[in-house]
Amino acid sequence: MSESKINELKGDIDELNLLLKQAKRKRVQDLLSVEVRKLETEWISLRDSASSATPMDVSPIPTTSTVQEKRYQVKLNGYGWDQSDKYIKVFVTLKNVQNLPKEQVYCKLTDKSMELIVENLDNKDYTLVINKLLEPINVGESHWKQKTDMVVIFLAKQNPMSKWSHMTEIERKFEDQRSNRFKNDDLDKKDPQESIMSLMKNMYETGDDEMKRMISKAWYEGQQKKKDSTIDL
Repeated sequence: MSESKINELKGDIDELNLLLKQAKRKRVQDLLSVEVRKLETEWISLRDSASSATPMDVSPIPTTSTVQEKRYQVKLNGYGWDQSDKYIKVFVTLKNVQNLPKEQVYCKLTDKSMELIVENLDNKDYTLVINKLLEPINVGESHWKQKTDMVVIFLAKQNPMSKWSHMTEIERKFEDQRSNRFKNDDLDKKDPQESIMSLMKNMYETGDDEMKRMISKAWYEGQQKKKDSTIDL
């Protein structure tokens, strides 16, 4: 799946979240939330698939002996992540990494960065560097594990129970700038309720039977309330 498709999905999710903040009716909020969760699930799946298939920069490591087998330095760019109350969990896919001795798989950590190093896996040395983490981590309580075709790094949150919106400060800054541009360029020019109605129409046309049923019910109940208000007056 192309990177443009992943970016397009991310943009749709961001726009839906902005419209969700503008929505005032509970049922409309529920409908938007369902669509956000649906797109987020698709986006995570595509992102993880792209991460495992991302081309990697490979360059040979000079050796001092012609007899010694060549080793290559591989810079990893793709990874997945999740979080619990205590940990940020980073998932790095590497085939057969479970077969390496533990001393060849390790991390260098600071309170705001991590570097995964995997030595001599099929004659390659792998590194993954993540700088400027969104929040500080507790180095002493962090650890990592080798699993089948994967390394999982457990970064202990310095502030347990905090929820990270992004993995790094740079990612959050980028999203904030994008959101601000959307608000300035679109929300000031367009009625939020009109945007929501247009979005719901598109959701109805492209949604499954359950989504159509929910939208039809929300529209019907809204029309009934309008009629009741008119009669009361």
